[in-house]
Amino acid sequence: MILLAVSVLVLDRLTKIWAEGIRAPFSLIPGIVGLTYTENTGMAFSMLSGNSMLLGFISLGLIVLGFLVFRRYRLDGLTRVALMLMLGGAAGNLIDRLFVGYVVDMIALEFVDFAIFNVADAALTTGCALLALSLLFRPGAWEKKGGERNG
Repeated sequence: MILLAVSVLVLDRLTKIWAEGIRAPFSLIPGIVGLTYTENTGMAFSMLSGNSMLLGFISLGLIVLGFLVFRRYRLDGLTRVALMLMLGGAAGNLIDRLFVGYVVDMIALEFVDFAIFNVADAALTTGCALLALSLLFRPGAWEKKGGERNG
């Protein structure tokens, strides 16, 4: 299952390296999705801009928390997938924050006015949505190791 987190991290790094080499905006699929290189010192929708180190520490804390959840709970497949997407995405953005001081964003939806984002952001958002579904509709999916159930 760790392979999913590593795959997200690798795909995120590769797309960011690619975007850094291009920098000029263009359409990948005209009218649907394009590439627009940006440097984001904040988080989603540029909230907390200029606080890369704080956001880096938060990301690191969430990564540690994710690993602690894996150690403490026996999780079903959907929940494990959600956490691996979140861990891979958090690690991808953490690397940017630590080494360049900002997160590289490049994916621009052309059919709607929306924030520019990256592969890590997409993985984090998808993972959060899946985790929310798991918590709301599958509380039995969280079983403490040793047999004790939550929810």
